[in-house]
Amino acid sequence: HDGQNMFSSAGSNCCFGWGAWNVDVTADRLAREHAIQEVIMVGVDSGMGRMGELAGHGKPADDYAEFLIRELKPRMDAGFRTLKTAGNTAVIGSSLGGLSSLALGWSHPEVFGKVASLSAALQFEDEYFLKKVVAAYSGKPKAVKIYFDSGVVDFTGGDDNHALNQSLFKEFVRIGWKSGDLMFYEDSKPMTNQIELEHAGLRRDKWAEAATSQHNEFYWRLRAEKVFKFLFPSDSLLSPADSKKR
Repeated sequence: HDGQNMFSSAGSNCCFGWGAWNVDVTADRLAREHAIQEVIMVGVDSGMGRMGELAGHGKPADDYAEFLIRELKPRMDAGFRTLKTAGNTAVIGSSLGGLSSLALGWSHPEVFGKVASLSAALQFEDEYFLKKVVAAYSGKPKAVKIYFDSGVVDFTGGDDNHALNQSLFKEFVRIGWKSGDLMFYEDSKPMTNQIELEHAGLRRDKWAEAATSQHNEFYWRLRAEKVFKFLFPSDSLLSPADSKKR
């Protein structure tokens, strides 16, 4: 989601100076190192309807899900060398995009068998997804592999939804998700070292702010490697059938 921020072509000055996610650069490097499978990435730009489309429930969100499932994915499967099954299909996002990804995997595990949510905006609409959906659920675990994370500080003076994400992790464990299909990463140390910040490619005028806010593309860019390694480990872990398809 928010696909206009995903690729290196968006540049280092986008997203209020935090820069792009650079997922193309990260995925290419990890694939060359044989640390992950090769992946095909699709960035879906957000627009004026973002708040409703990524809310996780309601008609705009339902329409967005229909677009992804009925229009976009079939087009990708028809035109590219994809592995079409849910177990090879991920949906990934941050903030509201993280919430949307969780909701899409929850509601459509037959399509999205892998989910990554970075700094999910779980507080949205009075914590609806956490309280009304997951905490109220008493069934079996869904066939979805889930990565999610958070920092510990954000620009509002909050905790980057860390406490809410921890609560969500506990609910997934209660339902029965096992460690191989569930990962929560706590990014507990905001970056302050100037050498590290420069090496990470952050603009100098953002260095001070980086020490007090992790709810931005800079930190999501740094954590993207964990997403890829968890959801798409190397080709040696593909099933024999899938290896033949490739």
